[in-house]
Amino acid sequence: MADQYAQSGEDIRPTQTSATPATPATSAPPVAPTSRATPVAPTSPAIRWDEPPEGPVLVLLDQTRLPGEEAELVCTDAPALVQAIRTLAVRGAPLLGIAGAYGVALAAVRGFDVDAAADALAGARPTAVNLGYGVRRAHAAYRSALSGGAGQEEAAAAALAEAKALHREDAEASARMAVHGLALLDELLPGGQHRILTHCNTGALVSGGEGTAFAVALAAHRTGRLRRLWVDETRPLLQGSRLTAYEAARSGMAYTLLTDNAAGSLFAAGEVDAVLIGADRIAADGSVANKVGSYPLAVLARYHHVPFIVVAPVTTVDPDTPDGASIEVEQRASHEVTEVTAPYVPVAGAEAGGGIAVAPLGTQAYNPAFDVTPPELVTAIVTEEGVVSPVTAVGLAELCAGSR
Repeated sequence: MADQYAQSGEDIRPTQTSATPATPATSAPPVAPTSRATPVAPTSPAIRWDEPPEGPVLVLLDQTRLPGEEAELVCTDAPALVQAIRTLAVRGAPLLGIAGAYGVALAAVRGFDVDAAADALAGARPTAVNLGYGVRRAHAAYRSALSGGAGQEEAAAAALAEAKALHREDAEASARMAVHGLALLDELLPGGQHRILTHCNTGALVSGGEGTAFAVALAAHRTGRLRRLWVDETRPLLQGSRLTAYEAARSGMAYTLLTDNAAGSLFAAGEVDAVLIGADRIAADGSVANKVGSYPLAVLARYHHVPFIVVAPVTTVDPDTPDGASIEVEQRASHEVTEVTAPYVPVAGAEAGGGIAVAPLGTQAYNPAFDVTPPELVTAIVTEEGVVSPVTAVGLAELCAGSR
């Protein structure tokens, strides 16, 4: 299976840069960070378009440096954004779609090869379907404007307008998913005081709004219905402990962090009322690709009669992928498992941003970024357009057809 899913042996590591004030310029390196001490709540959105005197840029909150430091990456061209996507400085299916659209617009506004930028961005990560969706939307707007007689400047403006529209749509979708998801929880678990287990990170860091699965938990918290948020640390990159716990803490939620392999004991003790996760791609039959470790949770949930709920926008549903076996699962570099990185605090024997070995030199690691959960293990899929339950190809197609 490891050979079947292996995509690339390319060993991509996070860009090593020092913390400096943001002064984006066309002569600067493609990605230039700015950083500051993290306040109680972040002062920067996950992504924003900016137009300083030096020229338009795309500004990202560097998620590889959270929770210890808030740092911004300033992208002046598509290759910089591709690098940020591959190193997970920007991540999460909905946000990748937004980033892809802005990346096309950035290339157009700055006068670069838009077709080449679109191809590079769409191929930066293979599993998250939203990335290609966002790229195609902005690229289509650009090409349509040109074919209609518009000049380069007008076509670039059309691409940027499409990216901004996608950004707004995702924020609106996030709010509607929270409403539908909370209603489903109340239906399945009357009485409130929900104890929710979540995996990976699905909050504002992956969205134009407040997220997908995390937005539902946040809605439960705000209405007094959340008793406890169980946060899987989420190997191999600890996106639960670094990012979800970070968002839960600044939202004032009652949360507890656990290692992924401790989830079984929680289920056995009757401490989990529902599992809420996001998705990076949902196949036409309802199979769900999400951060690796999601499938074991679905198996545990089924055995213990606990609802397993997936929350994702309809743009994450890919009708061109017929089933779970057809989903390409990204295989990431071994060092993400064999080393622990110290991105912002120098550790004895290692430089800031370097890795501290936790396995013998030369150890190869099986490191898929995602796994696939079959539809029969999914209680419901929550989208901004409503809920599909039971999860079937027909029900999913009907929901998406109504949306589109």
